[in-house]
Amino acid sequence: MNKKFEIKAHDGAGRLGKLENIETPNIINANLFKVANDEGVAYNIEKEIATWSVNRTVKKAKDFNGEIAILQGSKYIDLRIKCLKELEEIGYSGFIIANGDELLLRPRELVDLITNLRENMKPGSYLIFPMAECSFIPILSYLGIDGFLDDIGEYYSYLNVMMTATKNYDLDVYEIYKMNQEELLNCNKSTIDFVLREVREHMKNGTLRNLVEERAATSPQNMSLLKILDKDYQDYLQKYTQLY
Repeated sequence: MNKKFEIKAHDGAGRLGKLENIETPNIINANLFKVANDEGVAYNIEKEIATWSVNRTVKKAKDFNGEIAILQGSKYIDLRIKCLKELEEIGYSGFIIANGDELLLRPRELVDLITNLRENMKPGSYLIFPMAECSFIPILSYLGIDGFLDDIGEYYSYLNVMMTATKNYDLDVYEIYKMNQEELLNCNKSTIDFVLREVREHMKNGTLRNLVEERAATSPQNMSLLKILDKDYQDYLQKYTQLY
């Protein structure tokens, strides 16, 4: 049985919500949910292969009868929406966006995809983003992402990289701390947890936009995301922004 997702408040297109006893946006522990099998392919691939991937993913998800499914479709928004709608029809309400690491390098495509998914999904469905660096979490939440996987914390701990709210440090180059892998993993997880708590508190106070603007300077991709969102998706933002 799917865990119920409730929206408590909006801040921009961001949603302060509740997924059972989890306040969102938050880390979604995939081990606590039944995540359906999928048929993953690369992001920049021919449409015929991406279509095959979507059809296989939907079939596997139908046979699995889980709670969270993977949104395939590569770079084709129409295929992502097709995957979303067919998975919702089966009964899924949680969706992990495949190829997250690639999308973070393509701000235009990332904004286009998330806004289109949000406009086409049911209100009770929720979106999960994998491999999101901490500096991207505020704007991804502002765009409408409800959950994150903490896989990137483990990934960076293997590389001896310490995550902070605004940037990452290779500890072989910047000897800020000396930590073993387990200590570094715990440090990275704590940083991700702090950033998500920060986002939720800004949502509660109606100031998430302020945080997003502060973090926009942390990378060219982050700045591009905000500029594209403001230039091309004002109607999307205004639709959910509170009036004072």
